[in-house]
Amino acid sequence: EVVNKIKELENKGYQFEAASGSFELLLRKFLGKYPEFFKILSYRVIVEKLGDDHELISEATVKFQIDDNIILTAAEGNGPVNALDKALRKGLVSFYPALKFIELADYKVRVLQTDHGTGSKVRVLIENKGTNRTWGNIGVSENIIEASFEALKDSITYGLLKGV
Repeated sequence: EVVNKIKELENKGYQFEAASGSFELLLRKFLGKYPEFFKILSYRVIVEKLGDDHELISEATVKFQIDDNIILTAAEGNGPVNALDKALRKGLVSFYPALKFIELADYKVRVLQTDHGTGSKVRVLIENKGTNRTWGNIGVSENIIEASFEALKDSITYGLLKGV
């Protein structure tokens, strides 16, 4: 059953060789040992530019749940993915201080279906560094923000699981 799921995901564009964190989390889901440190309820990203003379502003809000606590946070970043990352970490760090020691090491986007233009499916690979390890996570979607957020969420979950 696990092998069939992996093949199905690989047919959709997932590539687990560079995403050890996502691979382990997938296996844990099948074994019923997936750690749900937080549950995403919603997220939103706004990118705004007010005329040629103003800078671009990226803002994200993330709403999530930890036990009975519902947390809503917002943050600005130098792009939509950075804003999402900052908003999620901003709300989580008071529950999980170890997040201060996890940082993004690399972010790669690959277009998977070149014949669909801007509507193409993309693969996002994120590499993170903690105090004692490096790991990769993956997200795949027709929406680059969704693919990025999937990889971000997995990277934080994996980091918390490993206590880095």
